[in-house]
Amino acid sequence: MADGEERIGLHNLKPAPGSRRPRKRVGRGEGSGTGKTAGRGQKGWGSRSGAKRRARFEGGQNPIHMRMRKLRGPHKKQSMPFEPFRTHTQAVNLGDLEARFESGANVTLEALHAKGLGTRKGVPVKILAKGELTKPLTVVAHGFSATARERIEAAGGTCEVIVEAEGRSLPS
Repeated sequence: MADGEERIGLHNLKPAPGSRRPRKRVGRGEGSGTGKTAGRGQKGWGSRSGAKRRARFEGGQNPIHMRMRKLRGPHKKQSMPFEPFRTHTQAVNLGDLEARFESGANVTLEALHAKGLGTRKGVPVKILAKGELTKPLTVVAHGFSATARERIEAAGGTCEVIVEAEGRSLPS
């Protein structure tokens, strides 16, 4: 520190010059600029005493919670009102694996994409049990339904779960 400079601390903090303005004193005569109606306008709800804007008030337009769809029920993922709370997965069925892969094939995300399955980028792939599987396959995916896992292992194949970078994977 240079000589003569005072150390900065809580005891000598000040706002920047010109950043603080005196408060507006409403209803103090016409010369103040906010006399008569005190900046509230002539009539209406906002001019009355006790009038406050409600939190999330949108100026009278249909508010967001009214515009969003409502699907009721605590057991449904769709019952949550906004999309970011939903979990998205791509379903790939065992019947599709049976039709597109040879016996003993290694089914990775790249192989699925090459065969036209699991094509949505960045969306986890989950293997579901619709259809039959007779070939032994090594399947690598983000998640497996319990029945799909049983059928793959019964056909002589194996299931490998991809663990995401955050350390989470889909519930099987």
